[in-house]
Amino acid sequence: MNADLKLLQRQLQSEGFLHTYVWQDGPNVFYSDHTHREETAHIILEGEMTLTHAGATRTYVAGDRCDVPAGAVHSARMGPRGCRYLIGER
Repeated sequence: MNADLKLLQRQLQSEGFLHTYVWQDGPNVFYSDHTHREETAHIILEGEMTLTHAGATRTYVAGDRCDVPAGAVHSARMGPRGCRYLIGER
């Protein structure tokens, strides 16, 4: 694990996201509308993710962060090269 990733994990943990892990999806993977019981933070490490939430769609690239409130309906599509991202849950 590189130093930057450890720093990002510590940052999320200091905000109360006690469960953190890295996830990776292949090219163009799509998650249809769904919810999570917990609030989630996603920090893009490589690639891109397009998230649709609360009637808005935005593409996030390496270095960007998107947070999704607990219970919020959202969908996500990964970019043409996939996406690797750090997730925090609280």
